[in-house]
Amino acid sequence: MTPARILFVHNQPQSFVRIDLALLRERWLVEERFERRRQVNPAAVWASVQRADLVFCWFASWHSFLPAMYAKMQRKSCIIVVGGYDTANIPRIAYGSQRAGARRHISRLIIQVASHLIVNSESARLETITNTGAAESKITVIYHGIEPINPPGGSVRDRIALTVGGVWRENLYRKGLLPFVQAAKLLPEWQFIVAGKWEDGIDTLREAAGNNVTLTNFLIEPELAETYRRASVYVQASLHEGFGMSLAEAMSAGCVPVGTRIGAIPEVMGDTGIYTEPDPESIARAVVEAHTLDRNQPRERVLSQFPIERRRAALHALIERCL
Repeated sequence: MTPARILFVHNQPQSFVRIDLALLRERWLVEERFERRRQVNPAAVWASVQRADLVFCWFASWHSFLPAMYAKMQRKSCIIVVGGYDTANIPRIAYGSQRAGARRHISRLIIQVASHLIVNSESARLETITNTGAAESKITVIYHGIEPINPPGGSVRDRIALTVGGVWRENLYRKGLLPFVQAAKLLPEWQFIVAGKWEDGIDTLREAAGNNVTLTNFLIEPELAETYRRASVYVQASLHEGFGMSLAEAMSAGCVPVGTRIGAIPEVMGDTGIYTEPDPESIARAVVEAHTLDRNQPRERVLSQFPIERRRAALHALIERCL
């Protein structure tokens, strides 16, 4: 029997998107639509939906609007993964589609017409219900599956603190990049590394950075994996986090986590690291304390709680029900 056809729509080829794409291609015929620009071709999208038996979109935003609407019109199931900017509402850092305006209207309409919603944490489930009014009955929590990074031999590491995030203005506080760099001045004997593509926030970080801060720019996956292996402590000082993929990857590589009690961070960290407030002084204290902790526990937590096999099984089961 010919496998069903799935239209897979996204606007950013991040690691978690690529993982899901690969998992779906294990069982079904998948057409990928990577929408790089806001100006999409309605006729081409209609034809893509027409060829598909099911539509699968990452995030409820402009790129998934037409696929979701067309799936509804053609009476086909549409699954949307939500729980990032699309469901957030944090006015103090001007973050989230749910604050007001056209983005809120579009994201809520997409969520309303979707056949089913996937979220990557319990925190994201509650946020989606609270901020968008989504029906709880059509939301499924499926945690990310992590491709673990093998740590180096030995338990002793140099005093290196790492955080990962794109260096744009929104992320200076949303991902805690600025207070992380400011914390470095309080720990001159440590090396602090910010790994992420340079965009419009790089000048602000450079001004705040001392001599013990390295701003790497974008790292390809082998380079990032090696950076995880070198670091002793990974810091996720976020003000919003739908899961924390980089946090989990770092933990799998044997980094001891430092994170805020915000969003899904506690769901990922558990009791394997140190919790902090998102200010430089608190981050610095937490980094020093985390350096003394067992680094095997964070790795074991990721391996046991977020295996790729669990995400595969849950995704496949949900899609089978929706086809």
